[in-house]
Formats: sequence, structure tokens, C-alpha cells
Amino acid sequence: MSRIAGRFRQLAAQGRKALIPYVVAGDPALDGTAPLMHALVDAGADIIELGVPFSDPMSEGPVIQLAHERALANGTSLRDVLAIVSDFRRRDTATPVLLMGYANPVERMGYARFADAASHAGIDALLSVDIPPEEVAAVHAELQRVGMDNIFLVAPTTPEARVAKIAAQASGFVYYVSLKGVTGAGHLDSAAVSQRVAIIRRYSELPVAVGFGIRDAAAAAAVAVAADGVVVGSALVDAMAQTIENGGDHAAATAAAAALLADIRRGIDRQAPVDIPRQGY
Repeated sequence: MSRIAGRFRQLAAQGRKALIPYVVAGDPALDGTAPLMHALVDAGADIIELGVPFSDPMSEGPVIQLAHERALANGTSLRDVLAIVSDFRRRDTATPVLLMGYANPVERMGYARFADAASHAGIDALLSVDIPPEEVAAVHAELQRVGMDNIFLVAPTTPEARVAKIAAQASGFVYYVSLKGVTGAGHLDSAAVSQRVAIIRRYSELPVAVGFGIRDAAAAAAVAVAADGVVVGSALVDAMAQTIENGGDHAAATAAAAALLADIRRGIDRQAPVDIPRQGY
């Protein structure tokens, strides 16, 4: 059983939902990313989603686009991201780590070399935004070879037949994008999220995590009624950026992100669980 599957099973047994923070490796500082990850775990993170900096992060809104720019200005590469996770694993061998990024850096390294290096670093899964299910076979085979999960996105506009196709290839969990558009944009409709999560459950026994547009404890709690996990990204990245813009240092930025995540954790945990059938985990 993968670390991700084990974590979701553990949480389900406790009647709790996964909290998955997203941050960009190298933002606000390369040497501060591993300490940031530890701080987020201490604040209640169950899984860490770590963004690989890329020059054209097409699915991201302005907040995370700027984080990618800052991380690249700090010289952060895919190899640096792997080194960060290796550093994180010196203290934490339990928390699952998911890499979220784009195809180009992985393809440039080579799928087999990436899978070996990522597995050795202690990475549990890959979410590649721009490799569609029709083109995923080569990287999927390499991830399976080393026991890494392959996470897929399902959008509000994804046809039901395509949801079935994605579900057949996914492992770890299915990531539902709660909004049309980019990260951090739009108004979250929790009723619509619940309806779409129910459709995903028709085709997959995997947990379903929901992200995009979740900025505070109230939104996270509303989504957690239907989902198995909640992903929070732009709000955390923005909290760090605002702290530094206001004169704070990297430690203060980390503390701001951790405080916000702890508040979101409390909001999710206060939300009484509903009786949703659980299958396969």
C-alpha cells in the first residue's frame, strides 16, 4: 500500500478528511522549503503537494504564477525539488509528498530517470497538469515500476465518459478541480462540488480531493462534507508573499502559512462528517 493510500485509509478510520497544502518549491526561499513543509505538517497537513517551478504554469492564477517566477529566480530546478524532499525525509518518513508540475522538466530528465530519482528521494506521486490520459502510458509505466501513484485532474467540464477513462488510470486519489479557470479564481459552489464528486464516485473507489478556490476554513469545511480531502494553495502562497511584502522574513512567512493552515484544519475538523459510502480504502 502506498503512503497516500495508507494515509487516506487512516483518516477514513478516524472519520477525518485529508488536508493537502500546496506550496511551490523554492518560494520564498530554496533552503526554506523543507522547513516550510515541516511547519505545514505540524499545522495539520496530511499530504504535501509540492509545486515544481515552471516558466509557463498554465493552470495557475496570478498568485501562484508569481510564486513560480520567484522560485525560478531563486534558481530552483527539478533536481533541487528532489533534494528538498530528500532533506524533508530525514525527519519525516510518514507524510506523503506529491509533486505537482508540468511535463517538460520530467520529459527532459527522462521518465525512467525521473521515476528512479523521485522514488529514491521519497516522493509518493506525480500530478502532471499537461499530460492527458491519452498520452500518459509511458510515464505511467515508469511510475508504476517504482510504486509511485499517478494523480489525475477532473474538471467541472469533464464529460462523464472521460471521468470513467481517467478513473481507470488514476491511483492514490482523484483530484477534482472545483472551478472553471485557474487556481485561486472564481466563487466556490459547494453544492455543485458535491454533485460532481458524486459522479466521480460512480467510476472510482479512490478517495476524491477537491482543490482550486478554497481560501479559508469556511470554504474548506463546506467542501469537506462531500470530499475525502481538501487542497489549499493560493491562500497559503499569498499569505507568505504578503508577509514578506510587509517586511517579514522567511521565518515569518512560514509562520503565516502555518497559522492559516492550522485555522483551516480546525474548520475541517469542526465540520461533522456525513454518511457518504466509502469504497475500497
